[in-house]
Amino acid sequence: MAGEDLVELKFRLADGSDIGPSKYSSSTTVASLKEKILAQWPKDKENCPKTIQDVKLINAGKILENNRTLAESRLPVGECPGGVITMHVVLRLPLSDKKNEKQQNDSPKKSSCSCTIL
Repeated sequence: MAGEDLVELKFRLADGSDIGPSKYSSSTTVASLKEKILAQWPKDKENCPKTIQDVKLINAGKILENNRTLAESRLPVGECPGGVITMHVVLRLPLSDKKNEKQQNDSPKKSSCSCTIL
């Protein structure tokens, strides 16, 4: 890995805390970044992602796709020498069973009544 192929990234969590910064190759995939985020996730946080599917990375207003590399994601690699790129981390956690039950109970019920008019 040559020095100009590296990009320095930090990941901003919803509460304003950061993971990183660390340097990554422009050929690093978004999925592998998410795996690093999971490994470095602060243990004291209430909501913790379980898989990379629970994590969304946002850079310059775009949600980055897992199968793309940093270069393919059009990060300004080499455009900000010495600068750190901040990516925002958004969690998409599965709904709890209690919340799903509540939504089902709150949904309007269809009546199965039939009336006969004489």
